Amino acid sequence: MSIRTSLRLFAHLQLLPVLESGEETLVGGQAVMEGVMMRAPHSYCVAVRKPNGEIVTEEMPVERMSEKYPLFKWPVLRGLGTLGQAMALGIRALKFSSNVALDGEAAEKGKPVSNTVLAVNLIFSLAFFLFLYKFVPLFLATAIGNRVPALHGHVMSTLVDGVIRIAIFLAFLFLISRTKDIRRVFEYHGAEHKVVFNFESGKEVTVENAQKFQTWHPRCGTSFLLVLMVISMLVYMVIPFDGFTAKILSRIILLPVITGLSYELIRFAAKRQGTFMAWLTAPGLWLQRVTTKPPSDEQAQVAIHAIEKAMNLEREQGGELVIA
Repeated sequence: MSIRTSLRLFAHLQLLPVLESGEETLVGGQAVMEGVMMRAPHSYCVAVRKPNGEIVTEEMPVERMSEKYPLFKWPVLRGLGTLGQAMALGIRALKFSSNVALDGEAAEKGKPVSNTVLAVNLIFSLAFFLFLYKFVPLFLATAIGNRVPALHGHVMSTLVDGVIRIAIFLAFLFLISRTKDIRRVFEYHGAEHKVVFNFESGKEVTVENAQKFQTWHPRCGTSFLLVLMVISMLVYMVIPFDGFTAKILSRIILLPVITGLSYELIRFAAKRQGTFMAWLTAPGLWLQRVTTKPPSDEQAQVAIHAIEKAMNLEREQGGELVIA
């Protein structure tokens, strides 16, 4: 696998939470390399356009986490189960799209992205995430607090830590959005959102109808990550640890709890537009002007192909889709 292919795979893994959307009671999806993954409560389909223009798909039935494990029906825990499954399906979809769309390299040379290569990239991406969003902000906030007495206290230091974390996230998104490869992914991200909106509207799902909708959606991972960062600041402020090592460990250990709380907030806001909770998630919608771009008709066609096959599979299993 070439260096360019490895870098694209790494970039996509870093963006996985940003590109993911939906929850287990609703249709949702994710942009992948030259394609879109769509899923419903009991079905999954990823559609990718090959270099020759052909659309290929991978589909399979999916059991809800709350059906497999009743524990995940409880608030907070249901977020962990749903998001964990979404990430697993997202990685599967990314592997499929990588083998189909990376300039035809994997398909033509007979060197598909192996599970080992994907696992190494995933471990490195996780380590990079913890370093960039946990270690670096805390290190800088601690250094600033040591030089500026007014920012040395626990609350102010945590606030500075959070602001730095958000600034790093915004800078990363802005810089990576300037690359040609990622811009195409963001176009497919826009296609996914438009088609989901079209489906949820009850109108016939067509390219013409889908293109009339906006590209930013309240259940997008972009909104989720911003909410997560705000919630994390509030939680860290009430954690009594003051040492650097204790703070780092608490940030890692509490990540599942903060993730579950953030999921509940996004879920609540998505169903109650116009409320205070919806206003709280508004910055995520604004940021989607960066992480989603207007798609071409061909890109919207790929997203429609994915949702149609996912819905057909859902109906075959007798699944009932609840539209919010």
